[in-house]
Amino acid sequence: MYPTRLLTLGLATTFLLFAGCSKQPAPGAGTAATPAKIKLGFLVKQPEEPWFQYEWKGGETIATKYGFELIKIGVPDGEKTLAAIDSLAANGAQGFVICTPDVRLGPAIVAKAKAANLKVILVDDRFVGADGKFLTEVPYLGMSASKIGEMSGRTLAAEMQRRGWAAADTAACVVTFEELDTARERTDGVITALKASGFDPERIFKAPQKTTDIPGSFDAANALLARKTGVKHWLVAGMNDTATLGAVRATEGNGFKADDVVGIGINGTDCLDELRKPAPTGFYGSILISAPQEGARTTEMLYFWAKDGKVPPPDTRTEGQLITRENFEQVLKAEGIL
Repeated sequence: MYPTRLLTLGLATTFLLFAGCSKQPAPGAGTAATPAKIKLGFLVKQPEEPWFQYEWKGGETIATKYGFELIKIGVPDGEKTLAAIDSLAANGAQGFVICTPDVRLGPAIVAKAKAANLKVILVDDRFVGADGKFLTEVPYLGMSASKIGEMSGRTLAAEMQRRGWAAADTAACVVTFEELDTARERTDGVITALKASGFDPERIFKAPQKTTDIPGSFDAANALLARKTGVKHWLVAGMNDTATLGAVRATEGNGFKADDVVGIGINGTDCLDELRKPAPTGFYGSILISAPQEGARTTEMLYFWAKDGKVPPPDTRTEGQLITRENFEQVLKAEGIL
């Protein structure tokens, strides 16, 4: 009996082994290949500036939300921009958001992106072709520059009226940088709104800046103030916060007190130290544009374009809101900036 029983157990064991083997899937069967993780780039021209850091922050919130990789690269010039596109392609990225250091690089950037099969979305500044016209085939998200400039101009006029300044004693200094379309649209908007409010066009003066920083604005406004004597009160505006801050510093250097100056910036992220000063300065406030939201919206549009083939709209515009010493902390906390 023992040998028979042993034989029976052996056969049973063999059967179970074959049965177990038959249940194992064939190589590759029943398992789906893990999709490659989406990688997207976010290229900005001035990575040291708070505005672009907040745009990156907005992009990072979307990357965390959807679980993809966001590659952030500073591209201060054309050479670094084209090298960054090569780097993204080599790293398997599907596309990138960009604020270009030079809008005239548009055709070269588009050509290189197409060659690498990379999708492109513009933020802040639009590409310009060789004919001087916008490259409208590239999706763009930016501020409604004219409307934001008009908001700045209306705020200046309203504050002048609130303070009871006489028209004959007041002039406007608008710091300009007309080489950049977005900048020109903003300052043109300021001038349009001032004229619409009844402000004398003959008392609106442009101060062209050579560099888009506080020293460049200071020099431009300082030269204007030296020529325009007899003005008691100044309204000050520019394409962004730094343009207005430089001009306000120039009014201080020319003996104007804070009560005799109303400066309105644009962006709302480069004036926080100014608004925190214990004593008010001539910098009254800024038209806040949400950098985190712009970064988040462009990154999200690019993600769904890469993932689902959903092409973004060709032209998306944002608007702004006024921040002053009284409300800036509350507003910026809500934006996630403070």
